[in-house]
Amino acid sequence: MRLSKKDALNLLRNEKLINLQKLAYDKKKQLHPKNITTFVVDRNINYTNVCWVDCKFCAFYRHKKDEDSYILAFSEIDKKIEELIEIGGTQILFQGGVHPNLKIDFYEELVEHIHNKFPQITIHGFSAPEIDFIAKISKISIKEVLIRLKEKGLSSIPGAGAEILSDRVRDIIAPKKIDVKEWLEVHRVAHQNDIKSTATMMFGTIETDEEIIEHLDLIRKLQDETGGFRAFIMWSFQPNNTALQKEKIVTYKTSPNRYLRYLSIARLYLDNFKNIQSSWVTQGSYIGQLALLYGANDLGSVMMEENVVASAGAKNSMASEEMVKLIKDIKEIPAQRDTAYNIVKMFE
Repeated sequence: MRLSKKDALNLLRNEKLINLQKLAYDKKKQLHPKNITTFVVDRNINYTNVCWVDCKFCAFYRHKKDEDSYILAFSEIDKKIEELIEIGGTQILFQGGVHPNLKIDFYEELVEHIHNKFPQITIHGFSAPEIDFIAKISKISIKEVLIRLKEKGLSSIPGAGAEILSDRVRDIIAPKKIDVKEWLEVHRVAHQNDIKSTATMMFGTIETDEEIIEHLDLIRKLQDETGGFRAFIMWSFQPNNTALQKEKIVTYKTSPNRYLRYLSIARLYLDNFKNIQSSWVTQGSYIGQLALLYGANDLGSVMMEENVVASAGAKNSMASEEMVKLIKDIKEIPAQRDTAYNIVKMFE
């Protein structure tokens, strides 16, 4: 029987963590009986750090006039992708700030350049806030933005920009960002046009338990409707160097216990999501490994480059060899996958 919001809230608040672990692990085994845990070799490429949205939880963005603001040249992007290919990478997670001046033509040229030069690399790029703003500044629809970028080589879009799908929370931590309805609509339109995506959650700011469950419910409903989400990824807010910390709205990180509790609930509630990623980037490699016993079936990305959470003080790194070791250590079979969760290489 499907978990209700009321039941999920009760589990979140009252169930012992060890019991949640068992329930979530059993659910994972139902969906992944072959005992395979996957990871992807990719690179985060932030094509620009210029952003006008000024999210209070972000330490990465810069304004256009700042000395350290940038837009990467195509040659710089090429070099990053060549380095990724050298280590067997298959995907780039491609996103930036929401640049106030870049229109659809820039993005078409950028995607086409990468796709033509590196056809073997999957372009997983552009968050819902970016897509929404490209549409607005270019005076075209979200559908047209997505279709035009897909025609140039965009494969799928990430779930970034979801944070917590509560307009109450968003009005405080990111008042200029698109609202809940708009975030969901970008993903709905993407799915309707055969562009898959991921769903995400960033917790640990000012959200309530009820808002955590509501977030899960909203993405579960959209998945019921479209089936377009490939995976769910959640991570904890990293406060260092952010406006939320400076304004003393959030002064400390949430505990690993809280992360594992939310992860277990997500595995139980999101019964229509086959894949849930561990967030070792914010949690560190050992909590990342532990997450595999709390419902996650994917260790996420080797992440050859990561700039956003690193700007907020979380600087964890991991090579393929360490991922393989961590997976084997819990008696599961490691496998490198591609963006679509097809197995590229097994490590038995």
